[in-house]
Amino acid sequence: MATEAPPPPGGADTAPVQPSTESFVQTQQSEEFGELRRAHRSFAFPLTVAFIAWYLLYVLLSNYAGGLMGTRVVGNINVALVLGVAQFVTTFLIAWFYARHAAEKLDPKAEAIRTRMENELRTEADA
Repeated sequence: MATEAPPPPGGADTAPVQPSTESFVQTQQSEEFGELRRAHRSFAFPLTVAFIAWYLLYVLLSNYAGGLMGTRVVGNINVALVLGVAQFVTTFLIAWFYARHAAEKLDPKAEAIRTRMENELRTEADA
């Protein structure tokens, strides 16, 4: 069972001040947060749907187009192997694209929201 540490000498509380629930709700309803959410969704949802469709195409071709998938491309390398490796390549490309998108579009907006909330907390704490 965890116990709380005793307060520091002199009664000063050094714990960081946490935003209130109302502050989080207000931030969530702000236009700034809406822009962040739209920027994320406009990238993540279409890419997720496209990747799932691409994966299901691969699975369906593997199940129902054995002749096509067994077609040799070079030596013992067939279409199934090429498309299977392409699944891994697209997975890494999507991760790279998302990291780039997040760094350019999402992180600056999230940082601005976080900074604004921290500044509001400091102002309230100083008052």
